[in-house]
Amino acid sequence: MPLLEVRNLRTWFPVMGGVLRRHVDDVKAVDDVSFTVEAGTTVGLVGESGSGKSTIGKTILKLVPATSGTILFEGGDILPMSQSDFRPLRREMQMIFQDPFGSLNPRHTILQIVGEALEIHFREMNRNDRRDRVAELMRQVGLKPEMMERYPHEFSGGQRQRIGIARALAVKPKFIVCDEPVSALDVSVQAQIVNLLQDLQEELGLTYLFIAHDLAVVEHVSDHVLVMYRGKIVESAPAEAIYEAPQHDYTKKLLAAVPKFA
Repeated sequence: MPLLEVRNLRTWFPVMGGVLRRHVDDVKAVDDVSFTVEAGTTVGLVGESGSGKSTIGKTILKLVPATSGTILFEGGDILPMSQSDFRPLRREMQMIFQDPFGSLNPRHTILQIVGEALEIHFREMNRNDRRDRVAELMRQVGLKPEMMERYPHEFSGGQRQRIGIARALAVKPKFIVCDEPVSALDVSVQAQIVNLLQDLQEELGLTYLFIAHDLAVVEHVSDHVLVMYRGKIVESAPAEAIYEAPQHDYTKKLLAAVPKFA
């Protein structure tokens, strides 16, 4: 059984028009999408901005409501669940956001930011237990534990993304949606974050849906690649096949846009 199975997923956003603000059309951000993610693997989801790839990630985590379809996590359909019923599953499914600064509360210390999830999901932990866990997470993502008393603005972009990764790992998830986790970072830092994610996957047995517009990054991290265009999956294949023998014209155009270095 795959860890995650998406069947005929649609996420449409209504367009309201006229004086009476009636429903006149729909923006079909995700339109009849199906794919599976095996445990312990990375599925890359690639496409240009506006193709719907980030909406897929947010719909899987119930941050955006689906219009129709089925999302099975460990065999159970999560779409019909209420937010309260889904809450225990939030420990199993986490997200690393694109903007490592905008996703961190500037008024909170790193201890508060990373520890918040522990306070919500592990009520049996006392303050000292949470502090020890945050210190462990800081070391795990390559930061010094004493940095937990600082605020987000005191860190570089790469360090802030490491904090975002630590927050996602806090509740020991099985599945993580990586929503363009390196696109806002300098090229020199991107490789460090990608290597960290791969090391953590091997160490913790994590499963990733890795969303990106950069095919070079996706090629490096993915076992299987999905190519998305205007709300639909237009190509799905093992990573090697996508790059060696792309079938769809859109995939070929994306590959042609990847910079070539001598």
